Amino acid sequence: MPILPILMGILHLCLGQSHQVEDAKHLDGFSLPSLPSEHLIRYLNTFPKLKHQLPTNLTGKGTISSACWGHERDCTPDGRFQTPQCPGEHTGWARSKEAQVRTFYNQADFGYIQEQLSQLAPQCVPTYLGDSSLECTHYLRFCRGRNLLFDFRNLAQREERIRYHMDVLSPGQLLGHCDLNRTRLSGEMDHIGSALQSWGPELRNFEVLPHPILESGLCDVVVNTPTFIMKIDATYNMYHHFCDFFNLYASLFVNQSHPAAFNTDVQILIWETYPYDSPFRDTFKAFSQRPVWTLSDVEGKRVCFKNVVLPLLPRMIFGLFYNTPIIQGCSNSGLFRAFSEFILHRLQIPYKPPQRRIRITYLSRRTKYRQVLNEEELLAPLEENERYSVQRVSYERLSFTDQLAITRNTDILIGMHGAGLTHLLFLPNWACIFELYNCEDPNCYKDLARLRGVRYRTWEQRELVYPQDAGHHPEGGAHAKFTNYSFDVKEFVHLVDEAAKEILSHKEFPQDSSENPSKSLHSEL
Repeated sequence: MPILPILMGILHLCLGQSHQVEDAKHLDGFSLPSLPSEHLIRYLNTFPKLKHQLPTNLTGKGTISSACWGHERDCTPDGRFQTPQCPGEHTGWARSKEAQVRTFYNQADFGYIQEQLSQLAPQCVPTYLGDSSLECTHYLRFCRGRNLLFDFRNLAQREERIRYHMDVLSPGQLLGHCDLNRTRLSGEMDHIGSALQSWGPELRNFEVLPHPILESGLCDVVVNTPTFIMKIDATYNMYHHFCDFFNLYASLFVNQSHPAAFNTDVQILIWETYPYDSPFRDTFKAFSQRPVWTLSDVEGKRVCFKNVVLPLLPRMIFGLFYNTPIIQGCSNSGLFRAFSEFILHRLQIPYKPPQRRIRITYLSRRTKYRQVLNEEELLAPLEENERYSVQRVSYERLSFTDQLAITRNTDILIGMHGAGLTHLLFLPNWACIFELYNCEDPNCYKDLARLRGVRYRTWEQRELVYPQDAGHHPEGGAHAKFTNYSFDVKEFVHLVDEAAKEILSHKEFPQDSSENPSKSLHSEL
């Protein structure tokens, strides 16, 4: 599809240079967001007034003008960012192949965004322009509002630190001046079993103020910057924290009613009083140029937000990433691929095309459990093989952006079951994640690999894996995650060779590169 040359022309015109540069040219006072080229054309198609300010010979017609994400009502399958792959039989999973693809698309792709958009309903309706407003999706998974007052004065008196609390606000501590549909709001409170499933624990405290918020004299602080309030899962576990980042990214599409949807001049407010610290904190730079706030930054004050978003949450029932119910037989979510490209682009992670040898990265654990006791013996045959370029790394010793720079330029990523395998999100499309042993948790990273659309392998010959002992769970009893392992060298090399064959046959692997003689590699493998 001849999309990239035209897109690069647009980007040279609008950004002044390549698509990785952050500075954007202003169009009628508005800056184009920094997005990968395939993302930018879809952004422009979403906001045609901006697109029409560009020369028509660059924006083009046909394929370019029909390019869409997939959540738009008029988006055709041919124009979608990506179409799921559902090879093989559908029998037992869906009534037809079309139904199988559609189910996956609605569960884990831009069809989920389309569903959220269709559910958006007003909960509190303004009468005049300066009034408050609130609209939400079903079960209050996502909400956005204008001119709302959050009363945080009581937080300063609380002795305990706040995290995963459902009582941050009390009745009357969330105020708006609008026509509240109390019946509708109460009817969406079914999913408040935990703090991370719904915004119900907060919105049940919503009450109406008889006069406009910004004229009430009640605001100790007025926040003019659009603000995303986030209830996050876990900061030091990559798998769980990326549930937060992924749902924040998905929320940009649900909130995409204005060209500023991908603007980084936004405020992030984390719904807890613990200081925010995370080895993955640089990821927030993909979303916001401002320092992250916590509730400690606003406690003791009545804060009025002109524009506020309550984004999709990390542990929603039938949600995205953590609780995604994926139909069997399908893979390759365009939404997950878009997230990967967005993060890598915004953090300016360098890309290097594949070279003559398959690039293997082995994640060496420095934790108490799930160490590989014979990793030197396992890697020696690969290091001696001229078909492979092998590096052994301990990611916990590197900055997160340095970790991503390795992952983005890896063809086979190998590691034991653990949160570090979440890096598979940022592998090239043709790559393979080799979960050396899943420690009797077979679906976690297999499903994540399906969602991202990369190949997945794991150890299958149980008689050729040798645990150090039965494992000792901290709460008692044997457990496969709480011991260390050795593996059969011959079988390990065989699995890596099989992964390499799959990579070389992948349609997106650069087969015709002069630096990548894949024909000879094929014959050797």
